[in-house]
Amino acid sequence: MTYDSILTALADPTRRGILEDLRAQPLPVARLAEARPVSRPAVSQHLKVLERAGLVEAKSEGASRIYSVKPKGLAPLKAYLDEFWGDALASFAAEVQRQLEEDNDRTSD
Repeated sequence: MTYDSILTALADPTRRGILEDLRAQPLPVARLAEARPVSRPAVSQHLKVLERAGLVEAKSEGASRIYSVKPKGLAPLKAYLDEFWGDALASFAAEVQRQLEEDNDRTSD
């Protein structure tokens, strides 16, 4: 999965709420739907989007499908965001180095 499909899936507040609920514990569609102002079929559709994005997985238990957070589902998004942190930290380190050199030049004059 790519980070853009994850961002697209998480753009919807209902899907974010479902993912938050699943962080706490695996749940069937019926339980997820109880906590939402949308229908059970709508929750199923949201789960399909989350599943295609690699954020949740389902397993069958009898007649029910139990959904849970996919452990490494957010890894592509985390890697993408880490690139920004790496760039920001490198820029910060360069600025600190520049200021130290400027201070050294002033004190050596």
